[in-house]
Amino acid sequence: MKIVFLGTPEFAVPILDELNKNYEIALVISQPNRAKKKNQIIDTPVAAYAKENNLNLIQPENIKDSYDEIIKYNADIMITAAYGQYIPSKILKSFKYALNVHGSLLPYHRGGAPIQRCLMEGDEYTGVCIMEMAKKLDAGKVYAKSVYKILEDDNSTTLFNKLSLLGKDLLIEALPDIISGKNQGEAQDESKASYSQNIDKSEEEIKIDSNAKDIINKIRGLAYDPGAYLNVNGVKLKVFKAKISNLNSNLKPGTVINTKKGITIMTKDFPIDLLEVQMPGKNRISAKDFSNGQKIFIEGNII
Repeated sequence: MKIVFLGTPEFAVPILDELNKNYEIALVISQPNRAKKKNQIIDTPVAAYAKENNLNLIQPENIKDSYDEIIKYNADIMITAAYGQYIPSKILKSFKYALNVHGSLLPYHRGGAPIQRCLMEGDEYTGVCIMEMAKKLDAGKVYAKSVYKILEDDNSTTLFNKLSLLGKDLLIEALPDIISGKNQGEAQDESKASYSQNIDKSEEEIKIDSNAKDIINKIRGLAYDPGAYLNVNGVKLKVFKAKISNLNSNLKPGTVINTKKGITIMTKDFPIDLLEVQMPGKNRISAKDFSNGQKIFIEGNII
């Protein structure tokens, strides 16, 4: 059985690696390389894996233009995991099965940012689904599902890693029964569908007059990439971890309450302690270390 695999970020690599150990990978498709390191374009994680393992690789700007290149391999199954482009029906119909490893408990959190959004919305559970790819976004039949209870210290980076491994195991377990026809899948309940659109840059800013829990959830959902930030007198201070403070206050939102051995700021309802931060152009450090010598927070001031 031959597989065409589509994926781009690190989330997809363990899934591709496990498939490569068990099946024939006819072709790997990834997004074009765009990230830079030391002014040089670097491969996407999936493209890097494909090159290291001598797998056929293409990285089209638009997958619809690669139809002939894709079907020439006569593969049986298309499998995607965080690929990042809409795949036309013409391509999907070229395969006996077109499957997607989706990082949510469908029909909840359809769309491009399910892992970030489940944290930002304060969900208690998330998980992974093996689903049929359909014309409508993430609306196909679900073949398998695995549930994960979100931990208090999870952020989007840790959750991406955990759900990737969960998805890898779930896919390998489910594939034989899907291929044999024993597993026919189940239709999703459209009445329960919700959507998690990609993160917009405008959402990265922390609005300090929001509720403390909402702020902390945003920080968790965006850590470590792209990261949420506080605008402090024109300085974009990235915040990667925070918690509700033990200090009590009824001061105005944005009031700096403490700058000794950490930073504490009042929100709409409760003060929060910043725990991990990053100044522009600097390394990520603990807020305790940052408070030694920092000059942008002054106790009593409103940011």
